[in-house]
Amino acid sequence: MQEFLVIIRGGKDPGLGSAQEMQEHLQHWQRWLGELMASGNYVAGQNLEPQGLTVLSNATVTDRPLAEGKELVAGYLVLRADSAAAAAELAKGCPGLPFGCTLEIRGIRQLH
Repeated sequence: MQEFLVIIRGGKDPGLGSAQEMQEHLQHWQRWLGELMASGNYVAGQNLEPQGLTVLSNATVTDRPLAEGKELVAGYLVLRADSAAAAAELAKGCPGLPFGCTLEIRGIRQLH
């Protein structure tokens, strides 16, 4: 078993006009994260609002370790999986993908 950092980058405003559409989108995120938690694959995560501009230690997250890409970092997850391919399969459920988000998966550490 290993831990993987899943960086969620970019994307666009989903353009969810109605309160119902926004509620459905949020429920999709909650379901996906709930499934990851229930399976034991979810370790940690953070939504970096608004649009990846959250300030951490007086530096935007776009100018330090997660910033190799040109897209803003929208959030991250730490997942447990047997392989990078298995982590990628788990990450495919990310509700941001239909809105242009990209995912980068990095191995963090091997668990004993």
